Amino acid sequence: MRIIAGKAGRLAIKVPKAVTRPTTDFVRQAVFSILGPRVEEAAVLDLFAGSGAIGLEALSRGAASCVFVDEHRQAEIVIRENLEKAKLAGGRVVKADVHAWVARDTGSYDLIFADPPYAKTSLDRDHLKDLMGKPALLGRLADGGLLIAECFSSTRSPEAPGWVLSERREYGNSAILLYAAE
Repeated sequence: MRIIAGKAGRLAIKVPKAVTRPTTDFVRQAVFSILGPRVEEAAVLDLFAGSGAIGLEALSRGAASCVFVDEHRQAEIVIRENLEKAKLAGGRVVKADVHAWVARDTGSYDLIFADPPYAKTSLDRDHLKDLMGKPALLGRLADGGLLIAECFSSTRSPEAPGWVLSERREYGNSAILLYAAE
């Protein structure tokens, strides 16, 4: 796994063992191609950050800041190591349950990335649907901002009050969803 472009482009990064499904280089490249110059000087929030690959890519491409949130201690350690290795400024790592943290955070973000564990069966928690269904996440989105989420390509795009799906693209087993505020 590596950072694709920008100041730290081509740099290999670590992936914690707790992360079983990091976003592939191909999908990350596609996401950042869609976003283009929106990333420059953006305030970014990387939820379910795992290795931090999404937020690191954003910082490498000129984002002003990125808050990485993940509940796993191993993810926290690896993100800190990756930030140090990449020599990227503006990163802050938070070890916390994403849902609880979003509910108490007061920040404003231009780009919010959410790559939660996929709900593989109807008994699994649908983290994305839960997050979008609570007003707290919408309250973190800056005017004109976007929520960029990843889910199984076979999954329907979640709907929630206040959110409008502006684009859906599929890449193999992954779907990238871009949401704006209504």
